[in-house]
Amino acid sequence: VVPEFTADIGRRKGEKVDYAICNGDDVRMLVECKPANCELKVENATQLYRYFSVTKARVAILTNGVVYRFYADIDEPNIMDSEPFFTCRLDDLRGSDAATLQRFSREEFDIEKIVAEAKSLKLQSLVRRQVEAQISEPSDDLVRIIAGKIHEGRLMPNVLEEYRAAIRIAFMSIIRERLNERLSKAAMDPPEVEESASLADESGIETTEDEVRGRDIIRAIGAEIVSPERIDIRDAQSYCAILLDDNNRRTIARLRFNSSTTRYLGTFSGREETQHRVEGPVDIYQHREAILARIRELTADS
Repeated sequence: VVPEFTADIGRRKGEKVDYAICNGDDVRMLVECKPANCELKVENATQLYRYFSVTKARVAILTNGVVYRFYADIDEPNIMDSEPFFTCRLDDLRGSDAATLQRFSREEFDIEKIVAEAKSLKLQSLVRRQVEAQISEPSDDLVRIIAGKIHEGRLMPNVLEEYRAAIRIAFMSIIRERLNERLSKAAMDPPEVEESASLADESGIETTEDEVRGRDIIRAIGAEIVSPERIDIRDAQSYCAILLDDNNRRTIARLRFNSSTTRYLGTFSGREETQHRVEGPVDIYQHREAILARIRELTADS
């Protein structure tokens, strides 16, 4: 590992990139580092672009110490791609990340295999992005394909909008069912099984089964961003708080389930709470985006 790696590029003399990872005298990877609170943008990594074209490096890493973005020259030889082929977060590692990172270990390092796999990883990333976009807002093309297999007659604009709404609901229903399947299969410690019925403390505050279910649903939603164990429950007389890291200054949501006739979910932006009428815990899924936005807000500086 060579810190403050220097190479002369044309008329530019003495320019440096933060780290070069070498095999003997051959540069294999370049690393550009930014502050931990910096949003990573490839435009901020001009040194990586320049050094990539004049060294034998095939992989470049842009990082702020928390997020690591891996780039290669998949689109054009010796020119660093503008999109990363792999991204990982040290504060939210996925199960598949370990296997990918293992490719970069000293024992397994094979640049040709890495670049070959990078092409597949990049394609998966691009496809995933498009699928997520379709789930959020189905495109006209997708709506026409699905509606065309069901609807008889012309697909008028009002018909397309009906199908668009139905497709969006179907996507969320499928996701919800898959999450519920995962939750039901997840191993639970005996104390957690006992609390699923109800929890009561000496003050007489009782955490109901629906409130525990609400916590579990918010955990499932938040698992896209943080480890589920970081999301927990703290009950009070008038509401049940869902907290990040068991910190009452980091409230994700409030469950107002005590009434037998009307129930509300409170979501937050800054200090402002918005209450949403819900019939039961399952309706929390309808406010997924607000919950994710709140978790991103709470973890922005962490």
